[in-house]
Amino acid sequence: MVNTLEIAPSILGGDHSSLAESVEKIRAAGLRWVHVDVMDGHFVPNLSFGSGVVKALKRRFPEMFFDVHLMLDNPNLYVAQFAEAGSDLISIHVEPDYPVAETLDEIHLLGKKSGIVFNPDTPVGSVADFLPKVDLVLVMSVQPGFGGQPFRESALEKLSALERMRSEMGLSFRIEVDGGVDSSNIGAVIRAGADTIVAGTAFFKDGANLIKNAAIASM
Repeated sequence: MVNTLEIAPSILGGDHSSLAESVEKIRAAGLRWVHVDVMDGHFVPNLSFGSGVVKALKRRFPEMFFDVHLMLDNPNLYVAQFAEAGSDLISIHVEPDYPVAETLDEIHLLGKKSGIVFNPDTPVGSVADFLPKVDLVLVMSVQPGFGGQPFRESALEKLSALERMRSEMGLSFRIEVDGGVDSSNIGAVIRAGADTIVAGTAFFKDGANLIKNAAIASM
Protein backbone atom coordinates (compact mmCIF):
# COMPACT_ATOMS: atom_id res chain seq x y z
CA MET A 1 0.00 0.00 0.00
CA VAL A 2 1.21 3.53 -0.82
CA ASN A 3 0.40 6.19 1.76
CA THR A 4 0.28 9.89 0.97
CA LEU A 5 3.42 11.76 2.02
CA GLU A 6 3.22 13.72 5.25
CA ILE A 7 5.84 16.05 6.71
CA ALA A 8 5.47 16.35 10.48
CA PRO A 9 7.59 19.24 11.81
CA SER A 10 8.66 18.74 15.40
CA ILE A 11 7.91 21.66 17.70
CA LEU A 12 11.03 20.64 19.63
CA GLY A 13 12.88 22.53 16.89
CA GLY A 14 10.60 25.56 17.11
CA ASP A 15 10.49 28.55 19.44
CA HIS A 16 9.76 27.22 22.91
CA SER A 17 8.72 30.67 24.09
CA SER A 18 5.89 30.64 21.54
CA LEU A 19 4.85 27.12 20.62
CA ALA A 20 1.59 28.35 19.11
CA GLU A 21 3.62 30.48 16.70
CA SER A 22 5.60 27.37 15.74
CA VAL A 23 2.39 25.46 14.97
CA GLU A 24 1.11 28.45 13.00
CA LYS A 25 4.26 28.27 10.83
CA ILE A 26 3.54 24.60 10.18
CA ARG A 27 -0.04 25.37 9.18
CA ALA A 28 1.02 28.32 7.03
CA ALA A 29 3.38 26.02 5.12
CA GLY A 30 0.37 23.95 4.08
CA LEU A 31 1.23 21.03 6.36
CA ARG A 32 -1.20 19.11 8.54
CA TRP A 33 0.89 17.09 11.00
CA VAL A 34 2.56 18.40 14.18
CA HIS A 35 5.12 16.16 15.87
CA VAL A 36 5.39 16.45 19.65
CA ASP A 37 8.41 14.89 21.38
CA VAL A 38 7.62 14.01 25.00
CA MET A 39 10.69 13.20 27.14
CA ASP A 40 10.81 12.09 30.76
CA GLY A 41 14.46 12.63 31.73
CA HIS A 42 14.84 8.87 32.34
CA PHE A 43 14.40 6.98 29.06
CA VAL A 44 16.18 9.91 27.41
CA PRO A 45 18.43 12.40 29.25
CA ASN A 46 16.22 15.40 28.67
CA LEU A 47 12.82 16.82 29.59
CA SER A 48 10.30 18.37 27.24
CA PHE A 49 6.55 18.77 26.87
CA GLY A 50 3.69 17.39 28.91
CA SER A 51 0.08 16.66 28.11
CA GLY A 52 -0.88 20.23 29.01
CA VAL A 53 1.05 21.51 26.00
CA VAL A 54 -0.78 19.11 23.70
CA LYS A 55 -4.13 20.13 25.20
CA ALA A 56 -3.48 23.85 24.76
CA LEU A 57 -2.22 23.52 21.19
CA LYS A 58 -4.99 21.15 20.11
CA ARG A 59 -7.58 23.55 21.50
CA ARG A 60 -6.09 26.38 19.43
CA PHE A 61 -5.43 24.28 16.31
CA PRO A 62 -8.17 21.61 16.27
CA GLU A 63 -7.71 20.94 12.54
CA MET A 64 -4.05 19.92 12.94
CA PHE A 65 -3.03 16.27 13.42
CA PHE A 66 -0.99 15.88 16.62
CA ASP A 67 1.59 13.09 16.27
CA VAL A 68 2.79 12.50 19.85
CA HIS A 69 6.00 10.54 20.45
CA LEU A 70 6.32 9.30 24.04
CA MET A 71 9.97 8.83 24.99
CA LEU A 72 9.12 7.46 28.42
CA ASP A 73 10.20 4.54 30.60
CA ASN A 74 6.55 3.70 31.36
CA PRO A 75 4.32 5.15 28.63
CA ASN A 76 1.53 2.79 29.66
CA LEU A 77 0.91 5.08 32.64
CA TYR A 78 0.44 8.17 30.47
CA VAL A 79 -1.33 7.24 27.24
CA ALA A 80 -4.76 8.01 28.70
CA GLN A 81 -3.88 11.57 29.67
CA PHE A 82 -2.24 12.27 26.31
CA ALA A 83 -5.27 10.83 24.53
CA GLU A 84 -7.57 13.03 26.61
CA ALA A 85 -5.37 16.04 25.83
CA GLY A 86 -6.12 15.69 22.12
CA SER A 87 -3.33 13.57 20.65
CA ASP A 88 -4.38 12.06 17.33
CA LEU A 89 -1.61 9.44 17.20
CA ILE A 90 0.47 8.20 20.14
CA SER A 91 3.74 6.37 19.54
CA ILE A 92 5.55 4.31 22.18
CA HIS A 93 9.01 2.75 22.27
CA VAL A 94 9.76 -0.94 22.10
CA GLU A 95 12.87 -0.78 24.32
CA PRO A 96 11.57 -0.22 27.90
CA ASP A 97 10.15 -3.03 30.03
CA TYR A 98 6.37 -2.56 30.09
CA PRO A 99 3.36 -4.28 28.44
CA VAL A 100 3.86 -2.97 24.90
CA ALA A 101 1.10 -4.93 23.13
CA GLU A 102 -1.45 -4.11 25.80
CA THR A 103 -0.51 -0.43 25.67
CA LEU A 104 -0.98 -0.35 21.89
CA ASP A 105 -4.41 -1.91 22.40
CA GLU A 106 -5.25 0.72 25.01
CA ILE A 107 -4.34 3.54 22.62
CA HIS A 108 -6.83 2.15 20.11
CA LEU A 109 -9.48 1.68 22.79
CA LEU A 110 -9.03 5.35 23.62
CA GLY A 111 -9.94 6.14 20.01
CA LYS A 112 -6.46 7.14 18.86
CA LYS A 113 -4.03 5.85 16.25
CA SER A 114 -1.00 3.99 17.59
CA GLY A 115 2.66 3.85 16.69
CA ILE A 116 5.67 1.76 17.68
CA VAL A 117 9.16 3.28 17.81
CA PHE A 118 12.66 1.83 17.86
CA ASN A 119 16.06 3.43 18.41
CA PRO A 120 19.07 3.41 16.03
CA ASP A 121 20.81 0.52 17.81
CA THR A 122 17.63 -1.59 18.05
CA PRO A 123 17.11 -4.13 15.24
CA VAL A 124 14.10 -3.76 12.97
CA GLY A 125 12.96 -7.25 13.95
CA SER A 126 12.15 -6.00 17.43
CA VAL A 127 8.90 -4.45 16.15
CA ALA A 128 7.83 -7.31 13.86
CA ASP A 129 5.30 -8.82 16.28
CA PHE A 130 3.59 -5.46 16.77
CA LEU A 131 3.16 -4.52 13.10
CA PRO A 132 -0.42 -5.88 12.80
CA LYS A 133 -1.43 -3.74 15.79
CA VAL A 134 -0.09 -0.33 14.72
CA ASP A 135 -0.95 2.53 12.40
CA LEU A 136 2.65 3.78 12.21
CA VAL A 137 6.22 2.59 12.76
CA LEU A 138 8.76 5.26 13.69
CA VAL A 139 12.41 4.66 12.81
CA MET A 140 14.74 6.80 14.92
CA SER A 141 17.66 7.94 12.78
CA VAL A 142 19.38 9.63 15.73
CA GLN A 143 19.65 8.72 19.39
CA PRO A 144 16.50 10.29 20.88
CA GLY A 145 16.67 13.08 23.39
CA PHE A 146 18.25 16.03 21.62
CA GLY A 147 17.54 17.86 18.37
CA GLY A 148 20.06 18.75 15.69
CA GLN A 149 21.96 15.42 15.52
CA PRO A 150 23.27 14.14 12.16
CA PHE A 151 21.26 11.52 10.28
CA ARG A 152 22.43 7.89 10.64
CA GLU A 153 22.60 6.21 7.24
CA SER A 154 21.73 2.83 8.77
CA ALA A 155 18.15 4.06 9.02
CA LEU A 156 17.76 3.76 5.24
CA GLU A 157 18.11 -0.03 5.38
CA LYS A 158 15.54 -0.19 8.20
CA LEU A 159 13.07 1.90 6.21
CA SER A 160 13.44 -0.40 3.22
CA ALA A 161 13.07 -3.49 5.42
CA LEU A 162 9.85 -2.12 6.91
CA GLU A 163 8.46 -1.39 3.47
CA ARG A 164 9.12 -5.00 2.46
CA MET A 165 7.57 -6.32 5.66
CA ARG A 166 4.50 -4.14 5.17
CA SER A 167 4.02 -5.44 1.65
CA GLU A 168 4.63 -9.09 2.54
CA MET A 169 2.20 -8.92 5.47
CA GLY A 170 -0.46 -7.04 3.53
CA LEU A 171 -0.53 -4.19 6.05
CA SER A 172 -0.95 -0.43 5.66
CA PHE A 173 0.92 1.15 8.58
CA ARG A 174 2.76 4.39 7.89
CA ILE A 175 6.57 4.43 7.99
CA GLU A 176 7.95 7.45 9.80
CA VAL A 177 11.55 8.60 10.24
CA ASP A 178 12.82 11.06 12.84
CA GLY A 179 16.25 12.58 13.31
CA GLY A 180 18.64 14.56 11.15
CA VAL A 181 16.36 14.72 8.12
CA ASP A 182 16.90 17.87 6.06
CA SER A 183 16.60 19.12 2.49
CA SER A 184 19.78 17.27 1.47
CA ASN A 185 18.66 13.76 2.50
CA ILE A 186 14.85 13.87 2.52
CA GLY A 187 14.79 12.43 -1.00
CA ALA A 188 16.84 9.43 0.10
CA VAL A 189 14.57 8.63 3.05
CA ILE A 190 11.46 8.86 0.88
CA ARG A 191 12.99 6.60 -1.76
CA ALA A 192 13.94 4.14 1.00
CA GLY A 193 10.31 3.81 2.03
CA ALA A 194 9.40 6.60 4.48
CA ASP A 195 6.03 8.24 3.92
CA THR A 196 5.99 10.32 7.11
CA ILE A 197 8.91 12.66 7.76
CA VAL A 198 9.71 14.32 11.07
CA ALA A 199 11.88 17.41 10.74
CA GLY A 200 12.43 19.93 13.50
CA THR A 201 15.54 22.03 13.04
CA ALA A 202 15.44 21.63 9.25
CA PHE A 203 11.83 22.77 8.93
CA PHE A 204 12.18 25.87 11.07
CA LYS A 205 15.45 26.88 9.36
CA ASP A 206 14.86 25.79 5.77
CA GLY A 207 11.27 24.67 5.44
CA ALA A 208 10.73 25.79 1.84
CA ASN A 209 13.59 23.71 0.46
CA LEU A 210 12.63 20.75 2.65
CA ILE A 211 9.08 20.72 1.29
CA LYS A 212 10.22 21.27 -2.30
CA ASN A 213 12.72 18.40 -2.21
CA ALA A 214 10.15 16.12 -0.58
CA ALA A 215 7.67 16.88 -3.34
CA ILE A 216 10.26 16.11 -6.01
CA ALA A 217 11.21 12.80 -4.36
CA SER A 218 7.59 11.73 -3.90
CA MET A 219 6.93 12.10 -7.62
